[in-house]
Amino acid sequence: MAEIVQQRIEDRIPELEQLERVGLFTKKEVKSIIKRATALEYKLHRLIVNKEDFIAYIQVRRAFLLQPHHRLLHKVLKRKQVIFKFVLRPQDDVQLWFSHVAFCKKWGTKMAISKVFSSMLAIHPDKPALWIMAAKSELEDRDSSESARHLFLRALRFHPNNKKVYQEYFRMELLHCEKLRQQKEQLEKAEMDLFSPEILSGKLAEVVYRDAVGKIKEAGFVISLLNIATIFDFTKELQDLILNDLQTNYTEDSVTWDFMAKRELDAPGAGDELPTAKGRASDINRREERCCQVYEEGVKSLNTEPMWTCYVAFCLERLKRKTNVQELKDKVLQTRWPPCEQLEILLLSGDAEGAARVAMTATQRYSQSVSVWSLSLQTLMQLGSGDIGRLFQDALTHVNPKESLPLWHLQVQWSIENQSPEDTEAVFKRSLLSPVSAVAMEMKEKYLDWSFSTGGYKKARKTFMSLQENRPLSKAFFTRMIGIEKKQVSMPKMNNLRDYYERALQEFGTFDDDLWLQYILEEQGTYGEPQNCGKIHWRAMKFLEGESVERFTTRYTLFQTGHLGGAQ
Repeated sequence: MAEIVQQRIEDRIPELEQLERVGLFTKKEVKSIIKRATALEYKLHRLIVNKEDFIAYIQVRRAFLLQPHHRLLHKVLKRKQVIFKFVLRPQDDVQLWFSHVAFCKKWGTKMAISKVFSSMLAIHPDKPALWIMAAKSELEDRDSSESARHLFLRALRFHPNNKKVYQEYFRMELLHCEKLRQQKEQLEKAEMDLFSPEILSGKLAEVVYRDAVGKIKEAGFVISLLNIATIFDFTKELQDLILNDLQTNYTEDSVTWDFMAKRELDAPGAGDELPTAKGRASDINRREERCCQVYEEGVKSLNTEPMWTCYVAFCLERLKRKTNVQELKDKVLQTRWPPCEQLEILLLSGDAEGAARVAMTATQRYSQSVSVWSLSLQTLMQLGSGDIGRLFQDALTHVNPKESLPLWHLQVQWSIENQSPEDTEAVFKRSLLSPVSAVAMEMKEKYLDWSFSTGGYKKARKTFMSLQENRPLSKAFFTRMIGIEKKQVSMPKMNNLRDYYERALQEFGTFDDDLWLQYILEEQGTYGEPQNCGKIHWRAMKFLEGESVERFTTRYTLFQTGHLGGAQ
C-alpha cells in the first residue's frame, strides 16, 4: 500500500511545482498540501473506507479547480472524475451521485452527466424521482427530447402506475411540441416545412395522456393533466378531450364535481371589465349561482359526505369573502346541510340562536361522533350558552376513548379561559386517567407546559416529580422538563439535568440512541463534566440494542471529529 500511495503523490508533484512557479501557492503551502494528501491517500487505501474520507479528498482537489491556471485544469478535472467514480463504489448514497452531477454541470462537462445518471439509475431504478431528474437533464442540459422520452419510457417499465412520472412525461411532450412550433415559425420565414401537423398539435402528448388514464383511473390525476395542458396555448383540442373524459367517466367522484363547479367562477365573461361596481357584483352573483347549480346537481347524483364537504367548503369560502351577495346567503341558509356544516353556516350568517339549537340537537343525534361534539362544544363556548362542564362530561362518556384527545384539549382550553387554576388542574388530572396510552401521555406533556406557564419553574418541577413514575410516559415529557431546567435565569442545576436524563433512559435507553448522545453532549456543555462522557458512552454501548447501536456509534464518531455540534 505504501508504494501505491508514494507513486500517486509523486505523480502529483509536477502539478504542485508548476503552481508554485506561477505564484499561486507558496513553498510552505505546497508542503502542507503534500502532507495532507499523503494522509488522505493512506485512508483511501484501507480495507474499510468511510464516505467522509472520500469527501475530504475531493475537497483537497477542489482547491486546484479554484486556481485560474488552465494548463492544469484538464488534469485536475479528469482526476476528480476518477475520484467520484471511486467514491461511488458504495453506490447507495444518492446525495453523492447528486454531487457528481452538480460537479459536471459546474465545470462544463455536460457530456458526462448522461453517463452519471445512467450509472445511478442502474443502481437505483426503484426511485421515480431520479428517472424524472435524468429525463429533465436530457431535455434541459443536452436539448435532447428523444433521450428524455426514452428515459421516461424506461421509467414507466419500472413504475407503470406512478402519477408523477406520467405528469412529467406529459409535460415534457408538450414542452417539446411548443419548441417545435417556435422552430416552425422560423422555418416558415425561410419557406421550409419539416414538421407534421400531428406532431405540432400535440398528438404525442395525447398518446401519453391516453396511456396514463388507462392505468391510473382517478379524477384527481386526470385533472392534474388537464391543469398541465392549460399552461400551453395550443392545446384546446387536448383540453376538450380531457374534459369530456372527466365528465363521462368520473362522475362518481366528488373531485370531478368540485372541479367542474369551480370552473364556473373562471368561465369567460365580462368580469372585471364591467364599468360599475354594481355590474361586477351582479356578474359575481351569476357565477356563484352557476357554481351552486353544479354542486346541487352533484349532491343529487352523489349524496356522499365528500360531495357535501366540497359544497360546504365552497359556500363557507364565499361567505367569508363578505361579498354581500344576499342571494347566495339566502340560498345557503335554505339548503338542508349535514349538522356540522349547518353549524358553521349559521355562525357565519349571524344566527346565534339557531346555531345553539342545532348544536344541542346534533350532540343528541350523533352522540358518538367526536367531530360533532367538538364543533357543537366550540359553538356553545363561543356563544357562552349551556352547561359546558356537564356537556364535556357527556361527550367523554359517549365517544370512543381512543378518539377523545381533541375533546380533552378543548376542555382544557375552556377551563383555562373560564375556570380557576384549581379547576383546570382537576381537568388535567382526570385526563391522565384515560385508558388510552396516547391520550394520557400527551396530556401529561400539556399538564407540564401549563404548570410552567402558570406557576413557573417550581410548579413545573413539582408536577414533573409527581408524574415521573406514572406510566405511560413519553420522551417529550422528559425533554420538556430538561428544556424548562435549562431556561432558568440562574445557572441550571446539572444534577437535576442528570436526574431527568437518567429517568428518561430507564424508559427509552434500549432503543433511543439520540437520548444517549444528548446526555453526552450535555456533559460536554458549559455546565457539565466532560470526564463523565466515557462512562455514559460505555453504558450506551451496553444497553442499546439492534440498529440503534450502529446509529449511536456513527453519530458519536461524527461528534468526536467535530462534524456534530455540541449541546444547545
